[in-house]
Amino acid sequence: MICYELPLNERIRILLRLEDLFDKIDFFSAKETSFEHHAALVALFEILDVTSRSDLKSDLLQELDKQRALLDSLRKNPEVSEEALSRILLDIGTTFRGLLEIPGRIGGHLRDNEWLMSIKQRMSIPGGACEFDLPTYHYWLHMNPEARQTDLRSWIMPLSPIRDGINIVLNLLRNSGKSFHHTAAHGVFQQAGAEHQAHLLQLQIDNELPCVPEISANKYALNIRFIPTQPDQKASIYEEDIPFKLTFCSL
Repeated sequence: MICYELPLNERIRILLRLEDLFDKIDFFSAKETSFEHHAALVALFEILDVTSRSDLKSDLLQELDKQRALLDSLRKNPEVSEEALSRILLDIGTTFRGLLEIPGRIGGHLRDNEWLMSIKQRMSIPGGACEFDLPTYHYWLHMNPEARQTDLRSWIMPLSPIRDGINIVLNLLRNSGKSFHHTAAHGVFQQAGAEHQAHLLQLQIDNELPCVPEISANKYALNIRFIPTQPDQKASIYEEDIPFKLTFCSL
């Protein structure tokens, strides 16, 4: 099965983008070649761009405080594991304090680094990070891999509370899901009413089916159509019945 996720508001959209970028940094920074460390730095700069356009820190603090209150009210519920509840409440408290300790804007330590900002500026130009444009960056890319990894960790570590907050919110969101099984008749599925109103939709289909879903949703209706993946196929809809699983996630 392959899962497609569709955020239904801008806040969740930003969290999903940042989750993807942090995962890329993890992957590339753990490698040793200069090309992979360059990719890690590109992802780090993209995180800086995404966070600069939103009040992410305040949003995370508000959401964590809301979830802490909701979870704390479950302490006397016999159907809830006291150990698991205490663990998530501890994680929320630790992350909340970490977010409060971030001084000023997210990524301020990166913006204060003139060398990094000069690289970021050149990277906005296609092919702008060549050795003749950035000789000091070329030198850094030829340093010992362990030295580059140490630098990458020092630039990423101050962002840890942001990542932890994102992970907590998205895990709670995904675990709140209510799932339903449907079939798209001739590649099309429509649903009206308030049932689909959520913060995040998850759609799972067999990964061997040669089609992908196109999802559009608003407060009045949910529309899904499955389109072929073959680039030479002219049909706009995969015209076969497609079974799929649809999950509505809300905080």
